[in-house]
Amino acid sequence: MSVTIKDVAKAAGVSVATVSRVLNNSAAVSDETAAAVNEVIKEMGYSPNFLGRNLRKCETNNILAILPSTEHTVYNDIIKGMQDAAYPTYDIILSTSNSYIGTEMRLLEMLFKRTVDAVVILGSQLDAEALNDLNKRYNIALCCENVSGANVLTVTINNEAAAYEAVKMFLDKGKKKIGLVTTSGRKDFKDAPSSADREKGYRRALAEYGIAADEKYIYRCSYDYTDGCEALKYFRTLDEMPEAIFCISDLLAAGVIKQAFRENIAVGTELQVCGFDNISLSEMYNPGITTVAQPGYEMGRTVINKLLDNMHGSVKNNDLIILDHKLVIRGSAK
Repeated sequence: MSVTIKDVAKAAGVSVATVSRVLNNSAAVSDETAAAVNEVIKEMGYSPNFLGRNLRKCETNNILAILPSTEHTVYNDIIKGMQDAAYPTYDIILSTSNSYIGTEMRLLEMLFKRTVDAVVILGSQLDAEALNDLNKRYNIALCCENVSGANVLTVTINNEAAAYEAVKMFLDKGKKKIGLVTTSGRKDFKDAPSSADREKGYRRALAEYGIAADEKYIYRCSYDYTDGCEALKYFRTLDEMPEAIFCISDLLAAGVIKQAFRENIAVGTELQVCGFDNISLSEMYNPGITTVAQPGYEMGRTVINKLLDNMHGSVKNNDLIILDHKLVIRGSAK
């Protein structure tokens, strides 16, 4: 029986993806690891037949990444991580669904027609049943968003815990009237599961401090920067304006801060604001935006590494992988 790439990976104590990178002289593998893998390849007499493999399996060496939009710069780091993990064996093809299920299904036709080898979906509009059915027949993975009930390889963070930590920061400072700017709960908009999870974290933090969540302090909108501006205008109409505002994205937080500046509200003292994602804008803003940082690059690398293992292995890993988040304190909520 001929030696396979899986045999080499097992003997070398590394993943199939690592062996593949060594075969393609990838700089992503350390010299020490490459030397060890090459020694095993030599000892076992492994000889890869890339042309034959592609003909047999109709491999394209392309992985499709479906993004819900191009508006959120948080995806930039994720894509960079995906590209670095895939290089040089695979290319990452990017496309956008605009959060529309019809477009997502049309893009998945590339998988059905074998014009790509696998798909990573960042914010799928499909339900768990559809995703599970897809996963039985094709190589797919989810990134950023965890779809409840989906037995599919998923890499994300704990959005509920991250939001809880951000709101608890305000509560620990003695803030009791805390606003939420979110995209969850809109009847006219199918929102991402992460937004709903962040609202759950907001509510849990308040409940632990004996504060009932008041709907008048929750502003529901889209992801647009201008919605953040409108949110602050709304809060200003209340008899008692929030002392602090948690936004489920940095763009919304930037809009809140911009409007506060227009209305001569001192952000950081008179009003504290926290965003989510740690996009580059959050550090450049004045004041800098306190935010929850997602490990975008690591998420991208992890989802591709695990997906490649699934593609080349005999057993499919459908784990839910939760990476660490970090609360970054800046001027908007010192």
